[in-house]
Amino acid sequence: MRKHTARVIPISPYSGPGLNATDADDASQPSVSRCQPGLSCSNMHNGSLKKPTSLSAVEDSAVTMLELRNRGPTGVFEHRRAERQSCSGGDGTQANTEDSQENQEKTRCQSCATTFLKIVWGFLIILSVSSSWVGTTQIVKITYKNFYCPFFMTWFSTNWNIMFFPIYYSGHLATAQEKQSPIKKIRECSRIFGEEGLTLKLFLKRSAPFSILWTLTNYLYLLALKKLTATDVSALFCCNKAFVFLLSWIVLKDKFMGVRIVAAIMAITGIVMMAYADGFHGDSIIGVAFAVGSASTSAMYKVLFKMFLGTANFGEAAHFFSTLGFFNLIFISCTPIILYFTKVEYWSSFSTLPWGYLCGMAGLWLAFNVLINVGVMLTYPILISIGTVLSVPGNAAIDLLKHEVIFSVVRLGATIIICVGFLLMLLPEEWDEITLKFINSLKEKKAEEHPEDMADSSVHPRSRSRANGIVSIPLA
Repeated sequence: MRKHTARVIPISPYSGPGLNATDADDASQPSVSRCQPGLSCSNMHNGSLKKPTSLSAVEDSAVTMLELRNRGPTGVFEHRRAERQSCSGGDGTQANTEDSQENQEKTRCQSCATTFLKIVWGFLIILSVSSSWVGTTQIVKITYKNFYCPFFMTWFSTNWNIMFFPIYYSGHLATAQEKQSPIKKIRECSRIFGEEGLTLKLFLKRSAPFSILWTLTNYLYLLALKKLTATDVSALFCCNKAFVFLLSWIVLKDKFMGVRIVAAIMAITGIVMMAYADGFHGDSIIGVAFAVGSASTSAMYKVLFKMFLGTANFGEAAHFFSTLGFFNLIFISCTPIILYFTKVEYWSSFSTLPWGYLCGMAGLWLAFNVLINVGVMLTYPILISIGTVLSVPGNAAIDLLKHEVIFSVVRLGATIIICVGFLLMLLPEEWDEITLKFINSLKEKKAEEHPEDMADSSVHPRSRSRANGIVSIPLA
């Protein structure tokens, strides 16, 4: 028998395509002996092989160095570049989140500041609207003591509407960055009459009905002030909101709302109570008729404006009011002349006219209309309506303190009912949904604030029922 000797071939565990012999020698790693198949190995002991030892920390560092050598300089730079990109990517995401948070905080601050400014402007406009309307009504009452020409007063105050557009244009020059010439601004704002602008045909067709309704509204209002107190007339005029809803529902097919029907019924009830206050006779019933007629023509004016002209911005509204003033000056000036020569409204000379009261009334009337149109841009429209209804208690305070008017229970009740109906008209169309959401949010807040009480209330009845042997059956 020939003896076979085992040949041991050292194989490095890091051998591979990219590793040279010199690299293996420089690494000075221990070799693991493997036996060739078919040969006996001297390392065999009792039929078992020696297990290779695990890599130490020094060996791990050697592996890393070998890998870096295999990569070369480009590999090292790419590795470092990848690390830098990962670090810069993390910083970028953090910066983006911080920027988004800052933007959200800025938008919240801006929205809060805008809401605060709207509320501040709203309170200022409420006071201005109510005070201008109260001032107009009281000046008319004072003028009547020495001068009673209601149509001339209406014609004179309507002529002041011509100054509406110059007031708007002066504001445009003061605030706008890109200033336009007056002619260009007039052409731009005249689009309310149509794409072609204001022509002679449209001037007569659009201005005539609105000018007549405007004159009737103011004239009937002044006639009512001769028969009733300023408080009663201002309260009855607030019924125009209910008439606007009824006409819009019938003519414009607006959305039906039960709460506004209730408000309209309350307005009619207040009118009847106001007429009944003096027993349906005398100046009271005539004054109530004049005031209700003024509210009705005002409602027709608003509904027709919405039907034919739609919505208008401040510039278009200013152009429209100035157009009405020109139409009044050109075509309606003959009416006070006829009334003067027929001595229906007669005065001895122009020097005897109370020009101070007339100019004060016309100026406050113009300021009232300007504030209403400006207030729509600066604050919420509901606040402007609240300013209008606040003229009722303002006139009541002046009538009570200065004119010593004694209000009966019926008149006071009628005034309150009309004002409550006016406020109900201000409710939005989705007021019921908004109310339900508000109630549900309050319930959720209570449930979040007292979760332990809710849990105790749900646990204790169960324990008691089990203790008493009662089984609850859910209802289907």
